[in-house]
Amino acid sequence: MNYRRLGRAGLKLSELSFGAWVTFGNQVGDDVAFECMTAAYEAGVNFFDNAEAYAGGQAESMMGKVLKRAGWPREELVISTKLFWGDGSRGPNATGLSHKHLMEGINKSLRRLQLEYVDLLFCHRADQNTPIEETVRAMDLIIKQGKAFYWGTSEWSAAEIMRADAVARQYGLTPPTMEQPQYNMFQRERVEKELAPVFRELGYGTTVFSPLASGVLTGKYNDGIPTDSRATLKGYEWVKNEVITPERIAKVKQLEPIAADLGCTLAQMALAWCLKNPNVSTVITGASRPEQVRDNMQALAVAPKLTAEVMGRIEAVLGNKPK
Repeated sequence: MNYRRLGRAGLKLSELSFGAWVTFGNQVGDDVAFECMTAAYEAGVNFFDNAEAYAGGQAESMMGKVLKRAGWPREELVISTKLFWGDGSRGPNATGLSHKHLMEGINKSLRRLQLEYVDLLFCHRADQNTPIEETVRAMDLIIKQGKAFYWGTSEWSAAEIMRADAVARQYGLTPPTMEQPQYNMFQRERVEKELAPVFRELGYGTTVFSPLASGVLTGKYNDGIPTDSRATLKGYEWVKNEVITPERIAKVKQLEPIAADLGCTLAQMALAWCLKNPNVSTVITGASRPEQVRDNMQALAVAPKLTAEVMGRIEAVLGNKPK
């Protein structure tokens, strides 16, 4: 495993990491979650990602059980969670980035994770109904209380990130450090173009998610939708309707020979492709079986094989490089 700095921060994350989105609380139980996280940890993964909204808080509870059962040294781990969508609780203040929800949300997340602190805390979306100064002050307080070490954003625009950074520096508060955007061969515009000034001027790090485009880049949807895939899960109908398109499937089929020439799977090549971007601090992977975790980790050996020539072949198929 190789480790990269989180932007300009001193913190180092494993190039490939493991997240609980979709699988924990929806597709796997406690024992499989333990096996998957153990496989990741044994491969050198030190960063594990979560969110209050994943399975209504169940994903955090499941990860907390795994961490307690495994007994890994806390200082070896980098754990994150994200606040905005809530955990399913009712009421007008159960979501968003208000001071109230952020303070109550982090306390509930820590109880579910059975931790005293998380290393990274993300604002899961921007909140148009809360003044940015209120959000920045609350995140600063959470860090000063030792409940999180770094805070950042997820799926925020570059302008929103710049504004949060400016407010933090204006009032002597802790500025955000990282962004968690979607990034894969089909979703490139934000990371490669819009966020460029954020990387250049603020030294932001990234913990990118959905590197396999919800499974499309594994090739498993080339001949239809398997009954055990996330596209069949309740609440994930958008995967079938918006992500699995004929145009994408056609490109995936054209990418398969390139992966074959490299002697790897399509998924491994897609993960390695994300790692080629120097502004990517870590690529969050997911899995419902420990064998998947071990297969994903092989992408580390594929990355050096993605020469300029190979990247050119991939670009010729994708045809979507941001200008």
